[in-house]
Amino acid sequence: MACKPGSGFISCGERLVQLLEAYGVDTVFGIPGNHTVQLYRGLDNSEIRHISPRHEQGAAFMADGYARATGRPAACFLISGPGLGNAVTPMMQALADSVPMLVITAVAARSQLGMGEGRLHEVPDQRALASQCSRFSHTLMDPAELPKVVARAFAVFSSQRPGPVHIELPLDVITADASAVSADPWPVPNAGVAPAAAVSQLAEKLALAQQPLIIAGGGSVNAAAELQDLAERLDAPVLTTVNGKGVLPADHPLAINGSPSLKCCREALADADVVLAVGTEFGETDYDMLFLGALPSLTWLARIDIDAAQLCRNQRADLPLCGDARETLQALAARLDTASADRAGPQRVMQLRAAIDAEPHVHADMAVFFATLQSALPGLCLVGDSTLPTYHAVWQYAAPAPRRYFHSATGGGTLGYAIPAAMGARHALADTTPVVALIGDGAAQFTFMELAAAVQEDLPVIVLLWNNNGYREIRAGMEAADVARIGVAIDAPDFLGMARALGCEAQRLESLPDLARALEEAHRRRRPTVLELPEQAFLSTPAGNWY
Repeated sequence: MACKPGSGFISCGERLVQLLEAYGVDTVFGIPGNHTVQLYRGLDNSEIRHISPRHEQGAAFMADGYARATGRPAACFLISGPGLGNAVTPMMQALADSVPMLVITAVAARSQLGMGEGRLHEVPDQRALASQCSRFSHTLMDPAELPKVVARAFAVFSSQRPGPVHIELPLDVITADASAVSADPWPVPNAGVAPAAAVSQLAEKLALAQQPLIIAGGGSVNAAAELQDLAERLDAPVLTTVNGKGVLPADHPLAINGSPSLKCCREALADADVVLAVGTEFGETDYDMLFLGALPSLTWLARIDIDAAQLCRNQRADLPLCGDARETLQALAARLDTASADRAGPQRVMQLRAAIDAEPHVHADMAVFFATLQSALPGLCLVGDSTLPTYHAVWQYAAPAPRRYFHSATGGGTLGYAIPAAMGARHALADTTPVVALIGDGAAQFTFMELAAAVQEDLPVIVLLWNNNGYREIRAGMEAADVARIGVAIDAPDFLGMARALGCEAQRLESLPDLARALEEAHRRRRPTVLELPEQAFLSTPAGNWY
């Protein structure tokens, strides 16, 4: 259908682009298709940049990396049917880790919905599919409803537990007249502070605590300054989950680093007389990655979370506080004495750091490996996949700042994440911030072709390809379970040849000094670099079964 029947006409697809721009969206990741051509009409007259991945899965992973690095949502434009289907895995990962992402798809025309007539890209109920991996999924049946549906999405991003939101537009709605629909965005709410009575109760409890301890999860990254201030007021050690890494500088005297999965950190939680958990779901992949079982009993637990339902999952709170982390921590600080109490926080942290170093799961070679990355590339953003080094990063890597470390080994636990997610982060961050993807040889084969998009779009990511010849961790799990090693010894392609064919720099490295030099050189380049790291060259002793 033609979309310009007369002067003054504006289609619903064009109006959608205007609304996205008004809400601050500056990037759309997507692959155009016959069903989304009319969505692209408005992009030409906007400031929104469009980046074309090589697969829709890459589009959504890029949006994920963009959002984690900035805290702001990006959008995906995807075709109906396979376009959405290919994005389901990244959406699941983003949902598990509370990452904002706006997924816009086409769908069959209104009169064709649910008819089962074999239309192109037809899915019996596409919204039902998307609803399983999004905060909500909505079918726009009338252009007049567009502003409030988009506002609902941004209300989720600004005032609720974030995650993917899916909006689908029937083909005849995309092209429908939206000239009378306002391009003025609806105001969206901000998350509020927890109830004053609960904040006062928590302040009283913390004031009396002798051994308080704070856990900071992904919900605390927008409140890093407030959390540090609170920790210093309380002289309280801070333990972080993966998504909370960096909320305290790694060298801060109250930063434990480590992980709540480690035995010694679990014991510290049990020893604390008050534990304050900020923005964490107490999920298995952060708190029991070593399969030790349930956490030990906690003496007294307060939880601050933006999601009321989450406060009733996993770990019972003696005091649940539903509210925004930053607002609630500010209110809490106002009720506490300004002078820092002497609770021997730094001494407790030093003892815990020594205990972490002595943990059998801490690997000396991994510590040197991560130190090399940080020395060569100060302030880097490290984006990990599900691979051996990232499992050790859970308790051995300390990020330089919030939003500067994230991976897919927790939450959804998908493969192929790191390369496209690093591309999304690279697009979002200043050129002075190095962005490194850390991925295994098995996972790299899921999304390696996205480096073609990195070359075309001038996204100079650095890819560290940890090569241990197949699905090593699954192979180890099979051996531990006395199961035949079927399907895990996959043949690797010539990664360096592939990288060069795509337009990347590529090099195989055999030592840490070579790695340090190669990282520094890669950061000065304006195109992607793939550095292949044979595992045997970087581990002097076997890492063993990390689990």
